[in-house]
Order: sequence, then structure tokens, then C-alpha cells
Amino acid sequence: MKHTTPLRILALAAFWLTGTAIAAISGMGLLQDFDGNLHTLNDYTGKGKWTVVMIWASDCHVCNAEAENYDAFHRAHKDKDAVILGVTLDGSEKKPEAEKFIQRHKVSFDNLIGEPQTVMGLYTQLTGQPWVGTPTFLVYSPSGELRAAQVGAVPVKLIESFIEKESGK
Repeated sequence: MKHTTPLRILALAAFWLTGTAIAAISGMGLLQDFDGNLHTLNDYTGKGKWTVVMIWASDCHVCNAEAENYDAFHRAHKDKDAVILGVTLDGSEKKPEAEKFIQRHKVSFDNLIGEPQTVMGLYTQLTGQPWVGTPTFLVYSPSGELRAAQVGAVPVKLIESFIEKESGK
């Protein structure tokens, strides 16, 4: 039994170091869909397409002004090379406002909701940078590698150019 203890410790340490395990154990990174099912960003990234994560808030003026542009990007690219995933930091307290945002802007891409501190902490954990505000974007390669992070509105044309350049087109 003494011989398995170090292996167990190593296995446990390896388990703890995976992003999904960290999210599952600490609650950091756990988000919900609007039906209450738990997810992590890993559930949506690395699926063979670029994934542009838009972190938004229902009361963010820029998010409201730009939502239709990002939805148009999603509709134009979803069957080809890229998708948008929305993540709102409205939390359970402002879930009704988040639902109204999605309806008002006729958002067709998937959206997750998290508590403000969880979403802000997830951003810091992923990027090593302090949280600044919404909108914020994370861009994942088709293999699931975080390739870019940007605070503030990002023109759709810039996202398309970035994807083309990174894809070698």
C-alpha cells in the first residue's frame, strides 16, 4: 500500500491541475446555460472551429450596440469556420435582464451565464490579466487554444482578419 501512495498523490495532483478539474472543484469557470445546466468553456472550444467568446452584461451600452454585429458574424461563419459563444456576467440576480438582452437582439448563438466574480475570475485565470469590463473577447483556435484576448468592442472585420491570418489564408 505504501508504494501506491506517491502514485495516488501524483495522480491527484495531475487531476487538480487540469482546467476542468479546477473549475469543477473550486467553482471557478463553472457557468450555466439558461436551462440551469453546468458548463465550462472547454465544453464549447476545440470543436474544429474558431470560437469567439463574447463576455457581456445586459446593462453594457457597447454590448447592446454591438450584439447584432456579433450575431451576424456568427450566422455568417457558424457553418464554415467560426462561432460566437456569449458569456454574461449578469448572474442569477439579473438573469431576467440577460434573457431580455438575448430576445431583444435576437441572438442566435449559445449563451452561458455566470456570477460576476466567477466570470471575472475565469478571465483572470485564463489570461493572467486583471478584469477590466464588458465587452471582453477571448478567441480560441479550432484546437481549443486561447489565441487572443481583447477588452472592449472589436470590429467584426478585425476578428475575421485575425482568423484568416492565424489560419494561414
